[in-house]
Amino acid sequence: MQKIILTSSGFKNKNIEKKFLELVEVPKEKIKVLFIPTAAITKEAMDMLPVCKNDLLNAGVLEENISTYDLNRVMKRKEICGFDAIYVCGGSSKHLLSKINEYKFYLPLKDFLDNGGVYIGVSAGSIVAAQNMSDNLGYINCILNVHEQVGSQSGYIDVSCCPNIKLTDNHAIVIIDDNINIIE
Repeated sequence: MQKIILTSSGFKNKNIEKKFLELVEVPKEKIKVLFIPTAAITKEAMDMLPVCKNDLLNAGVLEENISTYDLNRVMKRKEICGFDAIYVCGGSSKHLLSKINEYKFYLPLKDFLDNGGVYIGVSAGSIVAAQNMSDNLGYINCILNVHEQVGSQSGYIDVSCCPNIKLTDNHAIVIIDDNINIIE
């Protein structure tokens, strides 16, 4: 079962945090998260990394259960499947996708998702999952705009015609297999 949460700003909206905890299906103090800061290549993006990590800590994930992986080596299926969630931070979508493809991270990531792991994308971490760039992860057939002032309507999304979806900092796209919804 594929479980993906795409956001502009992580768990800024507590309903998104609640959905994350619901999808993980593990007591929060036992959740193991792979934290990926690779997209944060500017000072502004790097300054947001503690905010991203605090999303997880405030949700009840223990600090010792958060492992950082900067997409700087090949990750094996066995290693990635030891995590319950992958939290991919924002920054440069182009740089992030380049590293994902360079280290073929999409291969163990597919196994991880096929085995019930939860992917959380924040800004660039969400954009690489959509159709914005070539060689993307392809998890949603749409163009995704993040940090919008006005977002797309909440509810079910028909992605058969590759819509343009706008997310505010309080919206998230929740993908559970073929069921795709925007929540607030």
